[in-house]
Amino acid sequence: MSLLELKNVSRVFGKLTALEDVSLEMEEGELYAVIGPNGAGKTTLFNLISGFFPATSGEIRFDGVEVTRLSPERRVAAGLVRTFQITEIFPELSVFENIRIGVEAQLGCSAQPWPSRGLARRIDRRVEELLAITALSSQGGRRASVLTHGDQRVVEVTMALSLKPRLLLLDEPTAGMGRAETQHMVNLIRSLHQEQKLSILFIEHDMDVVFGIADRISVLNAGRVLATGTPKEIAANPRVQTAYLGEAA
Repeated sequence: MSLLELKNVSRVFGKLTALEDVSLEMEEGELYAVIGPNGAGKTTLFNLISGFFPATSGEIRFDGVEVTRLSPERRVAAGLVRTFQITEIFPELSVFENIRIGVEAQLGCSAQPWPSRGLARRIDRRVEELLAITALSSQGGRRASVLTHGDQRVVEVTMALSLKPRLLLLDEPTAGMGRAETQHMVNLIRSLHQEQKLSILFIEHDMDVVFGIADRISVLNAGRVLATGTPKEIAANPRVQTAYLGEAA
């Protein structure tokens, strides 16, 4: 049984068809990339999977359960968690406080202004564990707004991890990064996949990143799936070469 399955999913905005009959299956434990030119429908796809937009038609199943009409909050509770193209953090809070917000939300104690001493210790231990996983322990006391763009993106990923995802959706995780920051994010994604055993679905424009780490790739073009396969199969696909990667040799 697939961890994530889309069957003939479409999304129409007025007269614009952003996605048309998109079908996709992702197995548990995969590191799966979605690529395509600007306007191909990649972010719309993520919005449908995460529940921010409803599908016009089709079916979305997560771990065998249909989630097509579930709210984003219920999908998060089920373990389907995403990040965004634009970094979503609390810039005036410390890194530790940012992660603490996510941990408290996951534990269901956000509304408790004065948690018990035992609960507070449990929260702090979890925050420290997450900071260690993403190599942010030395940054915990710093205000998030003073971090580099790359480190802010890592904070956002860490906040997503605090929600205990079964499937982590990363929307252009290396966007706006220099070479060193990109490599750091790539190393983090590899670590989360291999050491934390996370299933990861990601959108990315940097083809070196995609072909360097993805197990499988789906190519979107004009709102439809053009091809799906291993990096080797996608690189050798003449339709992909013509439509996206450049003219076929």
